[in-house]
Amino acid sequence: MTDPGGPRPWWRRLVHFLDDNVTGVGLVLGALFMAASLTPSLIPRSEIVQGVLAGVCFAAGYGVAMLGRWIWMTLDLPMLRGPLARRVLLALALVAALIVGWFLSQATAWQNSIRAPMGMDLAPPRLPLMIGTLAFLVAALLLTLGKLIALFVRRLTRRIERVVPRRAAHLLGLVIGAILLWSLANGVLFSGFIRTADTSARALDAAIPPDSLPPADPLRTGSPASLVSWEDLGREGRNHIATTPTADAIAAVTGGPAMQPLRAYVGLNAADTAEQRAALAVAELDRIGGFGRSILVVAMPTGTGWLDPAAMTTLEYLHRGDVATVALQYSYLQSWISLLVEPDYSAEAGRALFSAVYRHWLTLPEDARPDLYLYGLSLGAYSSQQSLRLSEMIDQPFAGALWVGPPFVSPLWQTLTRERDPASPEWLPRMDRGQTVRFTNGDQGLSPDDMWGGIRIVYLQYASDPIVFFDTGAVWRRPDWMNPPRGPDISPALRWYPIISFLQLAFDMAVSLHVPMGHGHLYAYDDHIAPWMAVTQPPGWDAAGLARLRAHFRAVQAAEAGQAD
Repeated sequence: MTDPGGPRPWWRRLVHFLDDNVTGVGLVLGALFMAASLTPSLIPRSEIVQGVLAGVCFAAGYGVAMLGRWIWMTLDLPMLRGPLARRVLLALALVAALIVGWFLSQATAWQNSIRAPMGMDLAPPRLPLMIGTLAFLVAALLLTLGKLIALFVRRLTRRIERVVPRRAAHLLGLVIGAILLWSLANGVLFSGFIRTADTSARALDAAIPPDSLPPADPLRTGSPASLVSWEDLGREGRNHIATTPTADAIAAVTGGPAMQPLRAYVGLNAADTAEQRAALAVAELDRIGGFGRSILVVAMPTGTGWLDPAAMTTLEYLHRGDVATVALQYSYLQSWISLLVEPDYSAEAGRALFSAVYRHWLTLPEDARPDLYLYGLSLGAYSSQQSLRLSEMIDQPFAGALWVGPPFVSPLWQTLTRERDPASPEWLPRMDRGQTVRFTNGDQGLSPDDMWGGIRIVYLQYASDPIVFFDTGAVWRRPDWMNPPRGPDISPALRWYPIISFLQLAFDMAVSLHVPMGHGHLYAYDDHIAPWMAVTQPPGWDAAGLARLRAHFRAVQAAEAGQAD
């Protein structure tokens, strides 16, 4: 149909199109969601990540508006229609465009407000244009998908209306449609993603480069004398064993006699069950003489089996090589995937390894056995915490633990954080007098030393680590860690927004390693020194020696950063 006076002007055709396909409230709410997503969170975002996030947030805002509209219509409440509705729609669309434009103009400054404290290059001037373009494409794709889903639900509702009243049919249609779509997404799409990820990770774990040869030293796992074959260590296990520092390398930095650190590692393919792998790990540790060292660490790796050299080598240098470490692989997958699909595997493996080591440790004479410590990073920190039992803490407890970047789902971490001194911030809790548990970001929170009790547990966590501070409650409330005083690498422009902050933190988790070492979920060599000293109390260190050690590891870190670039 055309207007009596001829073809309608383009803006009127646009209004009619919008009137048929979108709502003004949806546009404005989507624009507000998108605009808020441009503000900084914990991790700096590239143009691509920010553009995808902005598009997702626009679609989320529009979806919230559509849900409200559906509820409104289901309740038969009055709707604004006709020419007035179209004029209101046009006005709201213009308001939405102005909001998005202004926030896009601020996006570069907001990203730089977090890049600068982390020592990163500043965002490029083209950032707003790239974000806007990508956000439009992502939002259009998601809204189209949403329209198709809505069409499916409407047709399902019409069929249900034949047998039940209209309002009940609308509710049933929405519920049944949601169940069917969830089953499709979870049973087909997500399962397919997991199968693909598992296959790829398994192949990567098994691949052995031509230059990766088994060690000849019989004191190394994977050697001809070892109880575990080189092939059964897995990719990360082989890297862990191959990069063991030598006694000469340690002596050159520490300025005194040193020993060869001992590392026992058992890969996922070495045995069928966690208990069998744990028993094999203890046998291998005993074979290489690990129970004869002064320091014994039960270390839980990340999901792929990776053990952070920033933690392992700093400890070995601090104790001049008089350290034995035993570790167990429990997955091929990245930690966040493993946490989604097999969270019990890591806890089961952690419990099996600690229990096996602890039982053997108890059989040794008290004056001859090593001090027993626990260590874990990320999902490894979660599984290491889950490995503890109160009965083992009372009679003959372990000496202490260092848990780095503990995931937000860790029950013990949650309890301790919740029960902290109310005057301390959530990102750096203080526990009464700190006799047993202390939190640090590398240099704060560990003094005074003379207040420690018999067991020393330290959590190393950065205020900018979204793996630690992701909060499902951020959908509807402001997390405590956003309250002042904030962490040193947190943007002063960070604000809480319902729903949007939750989505920002979810994206932050995905890119938590895309930052310079010392921020996010990437823990620096230097920041492990003070925690390890507090937990394990290495003897013979003065200020000059520690300065030399820190300088060495800063050089190592700089070299690794240069290789990554």
